[in-house]
Amino acid sequence: MGSSNPSDGPVPKEEEEDEEMANGDAAEAEANGNPSDGSGSPDSTAPPPFSEGEKVLAFHGPLIYEAKIQKAEVLDGKWKFFVHYLGWNKNWDEWVAVDRLLKHTKENIAKQEDLAKESQVQEKSKSRSSQKPSKTDVKPEKEDAKNQGSKGKKRKSVPPSEEKEKEKKPQESPLMLQFPLTLKKQLVDDAEFVTQLGKLVKLPRSPNVDDILKKYLEHRTKKDGMINESVSEILKGLRCYFDKALPVLLLYNKEKAQYNDMVKEDVSPSTIYGAEHLLRLFVKLPELLSHVSMEEEALTKLQQRLLDFLKFMQKNQSLFFLSSYDTSKGAVKSE
Repeated sequence: MGSSNPSDGPVPKEEEEDEEMANGDAAEAEANGNPSDGSGSPDSTAPPPFSEGEKVLAFHGPLIYEAKIQKAEVLDGKWKFFVHYLGWNKNWDEWVAVDRLLKHTKENIAKQEDLAKESQVQEKSKSRSSQKPSKTDVKPEKEDAKNQGSKGKKRKSVPPSEEKEKEKKPQESPLMLQFPLTLKKQLVDDAEFVTQLGKLVKLPRSPNVDDILKKYLEHRTKKDGMINESVSEILKGLRCYFDKALPVLLLYNKEKAQYNDMVKEDVSPSTIYGAEHLLRLFVKLPELLSHVSMEEEALTKLQQRLLDFLKFMQKNQSLFFLSSYDTSKGAVKSE
């Protein structure tokens, strides 16, 4: 998760059109169909266990995600909290009960990491044993998914969704990308730097996206003892997706003027931007690839390669990513 998702998205942990990830307010909550029945203000003798603006950890399905309390109300005699999942599109904001929230403590963060590791182990095991389902297998799986819907289905690379959001999507991508925790934090920090602090990535970046893709190819060639053509094709595809998606899906509103200044005709964004924006692409990939028809075996291999690439980025995080962003207008490096 966080991918924080840019205002036009999808990544961090991701937003569409001209919306930026924001703290949200009561009006937004009501517009999203959230419970607000005018049942009155909370009882002063029973203060809420979590306060508005507090950073918390929130359950969704079997995993835990960082979130922020936007609003607290007493509904039907119980506290309900409207939360924003940090680093994710605000369209995923939702009302949750107190039993889905945890204090943001070291102990609970450790619990979050343990659950994420367990999930990764299960996904790897599932990936190894996955086979193309027969006709007799399909129906039970669909029925099982319906039965689990009310319990909170484990999300696949996207934040929690309400039913109305699911209905908007024509189809769900079978691609699952589990981001390493340090990269999730990178997405959250990325979103906060740009949308809350007004800081931008200083351009051009070094290493840029092309450099990172080249370094990964060298890494795989050295590890495999040969040039893997399938890896080369995937990297070419990533570069193409990045160049096409950046201006429409991967930028926050505050970054668009910078893009117009830096990317002129015949200039590829992959030569200007770096790891910060490349990571946002990975948040969007499941959505982008949901429209691509692929055989299950090819999809599994692609997923494994993309996860390996994320691990490569995590291993080189201090080399690829900026530790702080620039406050100067436009954030463009002087010659």
